[in-house]
Amino acid sequence: MGGKTVAEVRTLKRGRYIIVEDEPCKISDITTSSPGKHGSAKARIEAIGIFDDKKRSIIKPTGDKIDAPIIDKRNGMVTAIMGNRVQLMDMESYETFEVPLPRPEDVEGDLDESVEVEYLETLGRYKIVRVKGKSS
Repeated sequence: MGGKTVAEVRTLKRGRYIIVEDEPCKISDITTSSPGKHGSAKARIEAIGIFDDKKRSIIKPTGDKIDAPIIDKRNGMVTAIMGNRVQLMDMESYETFEVPLPRPEDVEGDLDESVEVEYLETLGRYKIVRVKGKSS
């Protein structure tokens, strides 16, 4: 399942994922400055947490390496909605587990029992991102 890897700062682009403050984040903006008289080029990275929606920014030399999460996109079926938790069953392994109930604005489609969803798994955490429809 999703662990982490290392990426070079100069290869990063918008939409890629990195780990900032131990939180997997999606890069929303990246700008680089040219090297100064006594230094190397630097990249200013703006990123938004996948799980907490917090904006984070970091500045790193472009030659540095940075941790990047391995994001696993999978399909599951909602088996139960219990308050602020959703029970999912993975469509390949048939493993069941609970994930936090996403806010309606964070999910495409209507979340209901027995619908198929797409979810992300990384660093032992899960997030429902899209409702695919009723399973047959």
